Amino acid sequence: MREDRRPYWVKKYYLRFRRWYTHHFLRPACDYLGDYATVMKPWHVLISGPNIEIGKCATIIGEPYSPVKIGVWGRESGQGRIKIGDYVLISPGSRIQASDEIIIGDSVMMANGVHITDCDWHGIYDRTQRSDEVKPVHIGDNAWLGDHCVVLKGVTIGENSIVAANAVVTRDVPANVVVAGNPARVVKELDLEKGFTTRADYFAEPAQLEQFFDSVDNMVLSRNGLLNWLRTLLFPASKD
Repeated sequence: MREDRRPYWVKKYYLRFRRWYTHHFLRPACDYLGDYATVMKPWHVLISGPNIEIGKCATIIGEPYSPVKIGVWGRESGQGRIKIGDYVLISPGSRIQASDEIIIGDSVMMANGVHITDCDWHGIYDRTQRSDEVKPVHIGDNAWLGDHCVVLKGVTIGENSIVAANAVVTRDVPANVVVAGNPARVVKELDLEKGFTTRADYFAEPAQLEQFFDSVDNMVLSRNGLLNWLRTLLFPASKD
């Protein structure tokens, strides 16, 4: 990772703009967006449809070629919902698409490219209509969804469980296990005696955490000069 050459005040203005963008464009797209949300590159986060709630201390990371997409397309106007708990992590390329109901618990972590949907969006034989059957998706607290895994309609994932990279989850997953494969199957049971440290623990004091990161930025970036930073933007291959 390249050294950040920005002056401290430049990063402060960037973070201020990022917060403004989140508040101005993303918060109104939600029925609720909790405090202390960290939305990285929020212009690459797309939220659409009614009845979308995201809890406090969410971390959502958009990227130009891997936007995050959260959307409700209900059967009728105003129907369908997505409720995402506190302290979640949503990584680039994740897609959460609800026809009826997707509920995601607290401290859930989603790696790159996770796809969660509660519907096939068309029938097997009549491909102009959805099935009448409603199959919500529920994901328990502190679940970890691995890189490019897929969680399909009607699935409940128990708390603390881990879905391996590229797994396709087609049936319920019990709590405290690891599942892998297509279709996903239990490959390991977690040792509950070891306990879990969760994102809820990490964000226990969010205001203090913000102050800590600001003090680190001040310490690391305060000696960076504006002209040297501009030089690295114009001539990135140059050496000090």
